[in-house]
Amino acid sequence: MRAIKFRRLRTARTRSSGFTLIELMIVVVIIAILAAIAYPSYVEHVRKSRRTDAKNALLDLAAREERFFSMNNAYTNTPASLGYAGTFPADVQTSGTAYYKITVTAADATSFTATAAPAGAQAADKCGTYTINQLGAQGNTGNTTASSECW
Repeated sequence: MRAIKFRRLRTARTRSSGFTLIELMIVVVIIAILAAIAYPSYVEHVRKSRRTDAKNALLDLAAREERFFSMNNAYTNTPASLGYAGTFPADVQTSGTAYYKITVTAADATSFTATAAPAGAQAADKCGTYTINQLGAQGNTGNTTASSECW
């Protein structure tokens, strides 16, 4: 009689150990749904953080233009005159990678327009290209959202 009870306990224990394939597939589906929701949000957050670097670089470029104007009574589109090495477009580095390129697209004695164009993985950003001019007017071109949300 004792042997029969022991067999029943042993078979019950072996049946209840581990996961079934159905349970495992349910967990995989739940993880896939969570990842499908979280990944696009993560990518948008990363793009948003890179936008800050572009805005800071543009504001720095505008300040350099104003400094040059106060000394020479004219704006310039020469990178060396503004303290940049190399030529325009200049890379805006984020962790060693360029996600934006800044340039002065139009400069004469009385005005300038500077732009920060997205590059690489940032090219699909909804804010497009950032712009600023000698009046401090900030805007975006090629954007799919309002400029006020981007700046």
